[in-house]
Amino acid sequence: MDSPLTTVGLPVALGIIMLGLGLGLTVADFRRVVSYPRAALIALGCQVLLLPALCFALVVALDLPPAPAVGMMLLAASPGGTTANLYSHLFGGHVALNVTLTAVNSVLAVVTLPIIVNLSAAHFLGDAASLGLQFDKVLQVFAIVLLPVALGMALRARFPGVAGRLARPVKIVSVVVLVAVIAGTVLRERDNIADYFVAVGLAVLLFNVASLVIGYGAPRLAGVGRRESIAVGMEIGIHNSTLAITIAISPALLNNTEMAVPAAVYGIVMFFTAAAFGYLVTRQREREPAA
Repeated sequence: MDSPLTTVGLPVALGIIMLGLGLGLTVADFRRVVSYPRAALIALGCQVLLLPALCFALVVALDLPPAPAVGMMLLAASPGGTTANLYSHLFGGHVALNVTLTAVNSVLAVVTLPIIVNLSAAHFLGDAASLGLQFDKVLQVFAIVLLPVALGMALRARFPGVAGRLARPVKIVSVVVLVAVIAGTVLRERDNIADYFVAVGLAVLLFNVASLVIGYGAPRLAGVGRRESIAVGMEIGIHNSTLAITIAISPALLNNTEMAVPAAVYGIVMFFTAAAFGYLVTRQREREPAA
């Protein structure tokens, strides 16, 4: 299940993507995030409190076996993945808000993820063995998200002409690389995909769709703007499945392949559901009359 395609290829692809996003950002974009505290608080509240509770109810309702149930809770506790920034970018979301939320969620996960997973293990497995999120994994998330963005922003600030010429080619390359990684992952796991989907497919799909809808709908109901709501929707709806898989199969952590199955299935499903969700939101915006 774990392979160079996910451990090397996907982080490299996302690093290129984040470089491209950085080429389109300025420091002013991050300053404006302060103007949207409601969106940030709603996103963090959904991520830390609402989604784990929703996932627990879903797991209990579907009566999943113990190990996949803990795997689902691990997925729910994982921070938003960097792929959320790409989808937000493609569908008109507030990318600076995405980048900030990803960074903040990654820090919070150091505390919240072990608590949620340990409580889940105690409930479903009767095993409250401690779980520690390795510090180097947190650093990897920051490296993938922040360093390429900072490089892109530095290029734009110092060489705006060069950044302007690079923006489109980098975006095209990043999308091509990401599609290649997804296709390679699906091809490599083709013999196991059917079994994985039968085991947890319904739970993963329902959780993913509910996360997207809540992530977008909650801020909209609170009067948050559409761009910020799209950003929150993608951030809440696209979790870092690679991180969840790593924690599940690592001998130093959970060391349980069954617990990695929900994240593996989610890592495939989310690309299609997020794209469909983004398309629907974009179509809705296009139908609205101009102000």
